[in-house]
Amino acid sequence: MRAMSLGDLGGTLKRIDGRGYKAYRDLEGVYALGPFEIDIAHVQGDPYAPPSRVQVHAGLEELGLSEYAQGPAARRLGLEDFLGRSVAAQVQSEGSRDISIDRYGQEILKRSAVRVSDRHLEVRLFVQLPAAGRRILGRQAHQILAEDLPQVLERALRAPGLDPAALTRHQDRSEDYQALVAELETRGWIGFVANGSVLPRRAGHDDRPLETGEDSSVVPFEAPATFQDEVTLPHAGRIQGMPVLPGVTLLVGGGFHGKSTLLEALSRGIYPHIPGDGREQVAAHPETVKVRAEDGRAVTAADISPFIGELPFGRSTQSFSTQNASGSTSQAANIVEALEAGARVLLLDEDTSATNFMIRDEPMRRLLKPGQEPITPFLDRVRNLYRDRGVSTVLVVGGSGEYFRVADRVVQMDRYRPVDVTAAAKEIAPPGPEDTAPFPPMSAERCLRLDRYQQRVGPKGPRIKAPGVGRLLVEREEVDLGACEQLVSLSQARLLAAVTEQLLEKRARAQCWTSLSRGCTPSAVREVFGELEEELLQEASRFPRGDLAMVRPLEMVALLNRLREVRVT
Repeated sequence: MRAMSLGDLGGTLKRIDGRGYKAYRDLEGVYALGPFEIDIAHVQGDPYAPPSRVQVHAGLEELGLSEYAQGPAARRLGLEDFLGRSVAAQVQSEGSRDISIDRYGQEILKRSAVRVSDRHLEVRLFVQLPAAGRRILGRQAHQILAEDLPQVLERALRAPGLDPAALTRHQDRSEDYQALVAELETRGWIGFVANGSVLPRRAGHDDRPLETGEDSSVVPFEAPATFQDEVTLPHAGRIQGMPVLPGVTLLVGGGFHGKSTLLEALSRGIYPHIPGDGREQVAAHPETVKVRAEDGRAVTAADISPFIGELPFGRSTQSFSTQNASGSTSQAANIVEALEAGARVLLLDEDTSATNFMIRDEPMRRLLKPGQEPITPFLDRVRNLYRDRGVSTVLVVGGSGEYFRVADRVVQMDRYRPVDVTAAAKEIAPPGPEDTAPFPPMSAERCLRLDRYQQRVGPKGPRIKAPGVGRLLVEREEVDLGACEQLVSLSQARLLAAVTEQLLEKRARAQCWTSLSRGCTPSAVREVFGELEEELLQEASRFPRGDLAMVRPLEMVALLNRLREVRVT
């Protein structure tokens, strides 16, 4: 299809000026604006509806970006992320409230907003078309589409307007992170924290690093000498830091000394981070899951018997269901569901765990007679969980030294500095006789069925929204994902919503969704996500979207497990 000209755009806007808002749909089509082709793919039907979708296409050579698209996938990801942020920064500097792009955070995520191929660049934007009431404002729309938008694109995407050193640094950080993750696999580590990393964040709602300097109290990370090792990265070169080894690692210390901050850095280590974040050289095993208690969540047919035995009145826990889980049953369910979904590393914090799930002290053991306490505390399972399943644990403990007996390593955070206190901890609480009982086998893999939701789908299709990072609405049911703490972007929640929408569609677009819609086993979800890889961002939606970001199959399975009316076979 031949691209229309700037004159065609102006002529259409002049013709529809002052007409009803729906006449804006006459703009749909492709326009050539300098080196860019602007595809107005979908025009909003109402001034109060979500903004219009615009796709921008350009050749990398014309933009002077060809050399940056070469090399491994990590460099391409860094280029995509940098260009998306460049557009966002340019829109902000122009003060435009009518043009927008997906919102970026501290992590470098694979997004649908910017896509780079060998020779081509695609950027997906949103444009709010102006109106007076519901009447078209043609002149203002011409200003936005024919003047403001090309200016933003010119300054944000063409090489002369970019900082080449900043772009290269962005790509280098992305490539170094992937190299660090490869080192974890090669050396059998489950995590790594580089010396000099700045781990504390500014606030609960502000994920940027605390500022360093002469007047700052920020203490950069420095690995204990006994735990220190080094790796060589493609661009940062040789760096030293603390590898996190397989097995059971405890993070201990007084309150406010940095235990949870270190655990949170490992939790976010499943993502690369932008230059200046402070955690660029922190990495974790890709299948690391942070687990917590989650009072009130729904659990459907989960085998929590490894942690909770027969309940009063002979109620079995091999297929446990409830609409209102307690702290202990929810944490048990979260762990076994994570294992079922493929987790290889568990992160737990005493502060967000159920006390009776984590430990039972000696006086309580002596008081309760056999059969009166169905809970086998995590303390009694964590060792054989690693020995028999190969699943490692990193655990923040501030109130119970009993975990010293089962730990491989004990790291004390002392005024934000890690200290190796393994020997002292073992002297205080020597390991007891090894428990030779294997980690209990769990039931066969569950198949999660969405029949009840599919039956509610009306003629307009599924009704699924993502109003927040930790909140989804699925056919009027609110699903709380707040305990899935490794979801870091609203765009990730939107992708979960889009995939769920595909699973509920009566006529899914792709065969992969049709097969999953009949029943989702965790292994099938992993298989589909693995087959699609980057194409998941395209295949998840019925139309091209610029507001999606990649998630792991672990989070998709976590969402399905939290649906209150999911059925299990």
